[in-house]
Parts: sequence; C-alpha cells; structure tokens
Amino acid sequence: MPKPLIALIATVLVAFGLSHYSDRFDPYYLDVMTGVGINIILAVSLNLVNGYTGQFSLGHAGFMSVGAYLSAGITLLLGPRLFGSGGGSALQQGMLFLAALVAGGLGAAVAGLAVGIPSLRLKGDYLALVTLGFGEIIRVTFQNVDALGGALGLNGIPNYTTVFWVYSFAALAVFTVICLVRSTYGRGFIATRDDEVASEAIGLNTTRYKIVAFVVGAFFAGVAGGLYGHFKLTITPTGFDFTKSIEIVVMVILGGMGNTTGVIFAAILLTILPEALRSVEQYRMVLYSVLLIFLMLVRPNGLFNFDYMAISARLWRRITQARG
Repeated sequence: MPKPLIALIATVLVAFGLSHYSDRFDPYYLDVMTGVGINIILAVSLNLVNGYTGQFSLGHAGFMSVGAYLSAGITLLLGPRLFGSGGGSALQQGMLFLAALVAGGLGAAVAGLAVGIPSLRLKGDYLALVTLGFGEIIRVTFQNVDALGGALGLNGIPNYTTVFWVYSFAALAVFTVICLVRSTYGRGFIATRDDEVASEAIGLNTTRYKIVAFVVGAFFAGVAGGLYGHFKLTITPTGFDFTKSIEIVVMVILGGMGNTTGVIFAAILLTILPEALRSVEQYRMVLYSVLLIFLMLVRPNGLFNFDYMAISARLWRRITQARG
C-alpha cells in the first residue's frame, strides 16, 4: 500500500478518535486545533497553484467564501425540512454535512473554472490582479444579496464541524496534492512552473495544467470555507476579504513555494503564533508582523524549504558509516 494512502487512513482514524473524546479537551485548545486544520487545507490547496504551478493567485478567500455560503445555505435550508424540529440523528446530520461540503467545494471549483479559463492565459502580476478582482467581486456580491444576510452575513449555521471532519479533509487535501504532483500528469504542473515557454515548445498545453490546478485548489478552498462556516456558526463577507487571501499566501511563502511539508508547518505556526502573543494584546499584531519580517529576511526561500530527501540520505550515510 502506498505511503501517502497509509498516512491518509491513519490520519482519518486518529481524527476520529480525537473527535470522539473532544468533549474532554479544553474548548480553547479545540478551537485552535480546528483553526489549524482549516488553514492547512487552505495553504496546501493554494500551494498547488502558487507553488507547484508557478501562478500567483490572490483570490483564494473568494473561493473559500463561495464554499462557505453555499454549504451553509444547504444545511440551513435542507436541515429543517429533512429532520424537522428533532434535528435528525448524528448519521443523518453527518451525511447532510458531507453533501453540503462537497457541494460547496464543487461550487468553488466551478467558480475557479469560470475565473481560470479567461484569466490563466495571463502571467505574473496580471493574473494576481485578476484573481484579486474576482475575490472582491464575490465579497461585494455576497454583501449586497439580502437572501444571504447582506452585510450582516448568515447566522444560526448548524454546529457540524468537528476535528474528524477538519483533519479528514486536511489529510485528503494533502493526499490529493502529493498524488497529483508525483503523477505523470503532475509533472506538467512543475514543467509549467519551471519554464512555461519551453513546456509549450515541446507540446504541453500549459493553460490546461494551470486550469486543473486552479480548479482543484478552488475545490478544497470551498471545502475549507464550509468547515469554517459550520465552525464559527456565522459568516460575513468581511471575513473573506483581501486580508484573508494575503494570510493564506503568507503561509505558502513562509513554508516554501512548492513544498507541501513546509506549507503544513507554516500553516500550523501562523495559526498558533497570534494566539501565543495574546499575553501582549496591545502589541500582538505589531510583534506578529515583526516576526514575519524577521523570518522572511532569515529564510527568504521559505522557513521550511529544505531538501528533506537529501537530508535523510546524508543522515543514513552517516549512520551506516558509523556502524561500519
């Protein structure tokens, strides 16, 4: 059995066990743990676009908002009609939530396709501006639709998000990205990133690879949005603004572009760091910003951008030499 699949199954089983005993955890630590998992999904999915395919998207929060609003709308609309005042069994709620998350992800993927087809022929700063504009269009649209709560957002969303759902989808996102990148098809992503002109010269349709990466990344961003909405129980358009997209981009850059392991560690670090600085509340964001600047000056290629395979090989050689 492939190692990524073993890791996926093991993570799902561990997440199930943690979720089963979640009532024994401190609610604050459970809140932070859930936030870490959601940010891992967002960072890993954006890394497929920005890191492995070499594009620069600033609209990830827009895809997240599509998934959040669509999945919340499904549970708010269908939940009372299917289950009545009783709320339904845990299995029924789980099935509805899974369907809502998948629908939210597919809605975000369709939005990614709609943005990707006309815009991914652009490169660099031009693509960043287009995706930034898309994110703002989505935010303003949600803000002006009264059926979605307008500027006040949606309230009363069911509390369906658990550690199990968050880390199962986080593991699935990591598994999908790793399998894509290691596949023959995934070589097209890396070729597009390394030299798009040369890739086109040998017959690769680089636009198709960019669109596929964009759609897959948008799907998982939509799922993360659904998990976020059913965790916070209320969503507003301002929660998915330009700042949110920048937070996700910072995780990718700090972890190392095209480095899944590094991006996971960066997502964990940048979720826990603001919480660790709460003891100095007045200066929390100032210290957070200074630390980010320092980390990027020290590790401009990414804090966790190491060649893990080379390091492992060197360690193994030293161990075998010491034994010999």
